[in-house]
Formats: sequence, C-alpha cells, structure tokens
Amino acid sequence: MQNLEVVVSQVKTKNAMLKNGKPVSVYLVASGDLRLSANQVCWPAQRQMEKEIAQAIKQCGGTLKRAHKIDVQKQHGFIDSQHMGMRVFTQIPPEAPLIVAEAVWQYSHHVLAGLISHQGPILTLANWSGQWPGLVGMLNLNGSLTKAGVNYSTLWTEDFSSAEFLSQLNTWLTKGAIKHEMSHVVSLNQVKLPSSASKTGVKLAQELKSNKAIMGVFDEGCMGMFNAIIPDHLLHPTGVFKERLSQSALYYETVHTDDKEALEVRRWLEAKGLKFDAGKDESTELTDRQILLQCKMYIAALRIADDFGCATIGIQYQQGLKDLLPASDLVEGTLNNASRPPVKSRDGKRILYRGQPLVHFNEVDECAGLDGLMTLHVHQALKQPVENTLHDLRWGDWDQSGTTKDYVWVFLISGAAPPAHFIGGWKGARSMRQPPMYFPSGGGTLRGISKPGEVVWSRIYVEDGRLKMDLGRAGVVQLPDQETERRWQATTPQWPIMHAVTYGVTRDQMMAKHKSNHIQVAYADSPANADLAMLTKAAMAQNLGLEVYLCGTRKNGRPWA
Repeated sequence: MQNLEVVVSQVKTKNAMLKNGKPVSVYLVASGDLRLSANQVCWPAQRQMEKEIAQAIKQCGGTLKRAHKIDVQKQHGFIDSQHMGMRVFTQIPPEAPLIVAEAVWQYSHHVLAGLISHQGPILTLANWSGQWPGLVGMLNLNGSLTKAGVNYSTLWTEDFSSAEFLSQLNTWLTKGAIKHEMSHVVSLNQVKLPSSASKTGVKLAQELKSNKAIMGVFDEGCMGMFNAIIPDHLLHPTGVFKERLSQSALYYETVHTDDKEALEVRRWLEAKGLKFDAGKDESTELTDRQILLQCKMYIAALRIADDFGCATIGIQYQQGLKDLLPASDLVEGTLNNASRPPVKSRDGKRILYRGQPLVHFNEVDECAGLDGLMTLHVHQALKQPVENTLHDLRWGDWDQSGTTKDYVWVFLISGAAPPAHFIGGWKGARSMRQPPMYFPSGGGTLRGISKPGEVVWSRIYVEDGRLKMDLGRAGVVQLPDQETERRWQATTPQWPIMHAVTYGVTRDQMMAKHKSNHIQVAYADSPANADLAMLTKAAMAQNLGLEVYLCGTRKNGRPWA
C-alpha cells in the first residue's frame, strides 16, 4: 500500500481528506440497539471490530477518533437513543470524514438525524460475520440513508487487514467516495417481457388500483427502520392505503381472547406436527403460558384485521409488546401460511381469510407488506405457491460440505416464515424460545429449514423520492445437517433458515445494490414458472408506478435483457 500522503498528492478532489498534506482525523460512531441487554452482550464484538478498523486507518496513514465515549455504567459504547445521537453529532466537525461502524443490529434513527445534516464523506462499514447481525444493521442504515437522500459509501469485509479492503479504504480516504460494480443490474425498460407476463401484470395492477387494499400497520417505525416506512403519497397511487392500528389494541384483544379458543389453535398446530420446545422457567424457556398467549395473539390479529378489512398486516414484533407479551414469531409465520388454524369471525358465521394467508410483514416493514401483497396476487393468478415472507439478508459463506460450489447465502428471519417453505411443512417446524436478551417475556419462534426449489426474490425501497423495486432469481439448496447446523450456530439457531444461491449476483454485488436489511422470497414450482412469476410481478410493479430493476440472470445464466 502507498502511504496516504503520497496518494493524496496524486488525487485532488473536493472531498479529499487531507489538510496541508497531512491526514485529518476520521471520526467513528457506533449505532446500537435500544435494549441494554443486547448492547451489553454484543459490545465485545463491536469493540474488537473497532480495533481492527483503527489499525486499518493507521496503515493507510490516517488517524481514527471515536466520537463518543464508552459508558462504564452501561458497559457498552453504543449510541443507544436518538437523543444521544443528536448530542454526539454536535461534537463532530460537520465536514469531517465519518465512519459508521456496525458489528451488531442497530437502530438507524439513533444516527439518522446527524447523518442527514453531516457535510463530510460518510462510510458505512460492517464486519462479515453472522454472529451478531451487523451486516443486517448496516443494510438497514444504507436503505434509510438512500431514502433520506444522503450520500454515503459502504464497505464490508471478513479481514480488515487484507490488501483488497485496504485498497478500498484508501480510495475512500483520498476520494471521499467508493463506487461498486453494478453490471448485474438492468432496467425493466430494457427487457422484452413475455406477452403473458405483461398482460397479467397490467391486469393485476389495474385491479389493485381500482379495488384498492388496506395495509394494517400496528405502529410504524419498528426498531428505528426509517427505510421500512412508505410515505403515504407514494403508497396511495398503488391502490394501497394504511390503516394505522395500535399495539395496545392488539394487546387488549390478545389478553381478552378465550383460553378455550387458544387451546384449540395449539391442538391444531400440534396435530399438524409442530413441535414446541417447552419448559418451566419463564426467564429462559418457552412455557405453556407463553404459547397460550401466542395462540391468543394469532386469533386477535385475524379478528382485528377482519374488523378493518385489511389485506395485509404488520406487527411491531420488537418494541412495545416485548414488555407485555411473548414474541409474535409464531403468529406471523402461521398467518403467512395457507394451511393454518381456522379462526371464526366475532359472530361465529365465517372462517376468517379461509384457505389463504393473511399476508404479514415482519417488523412492520411496509415495503415488504406491499411486496407480499403483490406476490399473493401474482402467484394466485399464475397458480403458484402463494406463501411468501421476508428474510434478513443475514450472512453468507461458501459451502463447507462440498454439496455445491456456489456461494450460499443465509436468509434468516425470526418471524414471518411460513411452514409451507420448510422441508416437511408443519412436521418440519419447531418452536423454540426467543433469546432472552431480546425478549424478556419469551415466546416461541417458527423454525424450519427451507426446502430446495426455485424462488423469486425482491425488494421495494424508496430512492430519489420514488418507489423502486429490485427483483431476481435464486435457488434454495439442501445442505447436509452438519453444514446447516454450522450456519445456524454462526447466526441464531432458534430462527428459520434458507440456504439461497442468487443467480448471476455475487455476494458483493448484492451487498452493493440492496437497499434494505430485508429480502422478500416466494417459491415457484419450476424454473420457467419462477421466471414468469418474477417478470409478471415486475410488470405489475411498473404499472403501479414503481421504477423496476432486474438483477442477475436466469438459472441457466441467460441475461434478462
């Protein structure tokens, strides 16, 4: 590596990070969780990453300055509230180069206010690790900055001392920006759609705009996810309108649901093969009381959705309800399954949403809600599997079992994954207690291994004041139990997992382009039908007014354009 002073003498740009030939300080901030327990448990990983970043900056000839102190009483060094974040940014020179370093899940709104007004170059940076969802946190922040119209660069690495990373870091230090390769992306305007995809997409878009649909939102802004909120003026042209519901209403309905009805839900689930890892210790184990409350919440969610005529709903999942009720995971995944416990309307005359999912978007991610509703309509029209879910784009690694030579992503989400996606369906599903550091009131997940097959992946996001959508194709591979367990233990073993191979999209291309911590997935029954479903959804999205991009290739490597 060249010394930074030599490089800067060759590169003179508006954002060059040297003053009088000498490196200025690069500031670092670390956005964290709102929950003290999570920040404390995850702090050692963050601290280690920051040491490696400091050494990398030093190797490039710069100096790193932490913009906020480690709190001895709290036992961590994260920005843990929006108020704290605002105070921290008053101490950072407005034009200073700034790194937002993330080895953990973070709440984007903790730092968003400061980043919006910051005038210097911004770099979001994460370690390539599945241990704590730092990659997920960084992608959420990237999507939030994109929506807010903030210029930023982004990097990720397994090794902060590698020549490749140091070269990229050096580029940012000298030029103030990094551009990633995007050759895998093509605008839908450049693609000749099959007539059937175009015709069906237009028809479905017209129907949605004409008939309209209601999106039930149990409180917006879960975990500071600014990128997950669709402004009303962008949503309304699609024919979808929000019904703003309260988590307090869901709590009230849950605790006032009859025990007998809830027990019937549990019996149905167990008869289908779902296994509960139940114990007695409320603080560390899944208990019968927690399961009963989750079954009540399932009934309550369906009835409230029916009361307001919702076509799709999203529950906050983390904040608010975590102090009152067990986690909503079991509820969310069950709602997204066509085969699920029947629930009667309040008057007892109807089965609610009979024979189909009530599309649930985890963590009140409204972009996923719109996507999930569109997917339901497309797959119903094409007679393809209707179950769909979001996952965290959690992590990835090369397969160590020798089963495939492809790079295999770990798609992982706590709630929302339907058993129809699992090997064995309900019989392959298991409910395990959520980690106590996130959920003091417990609650079971809906865990399983996604079956091999063809999937469509997609993401709706906000950029340049417009709704946009990326779509691509992937295959789910089946890995040996030992390799699956390795990946689970490297992430969160209580959660459902999908082993995904993205067609024509490398790891770094996905990270560079994706504008969210979430990715939507749905199965099709063949490669050809998956292609058709993807292109039909693309046509529908375009006719709803979205700007659409196709990423990667078909399964056989053929480009879309």
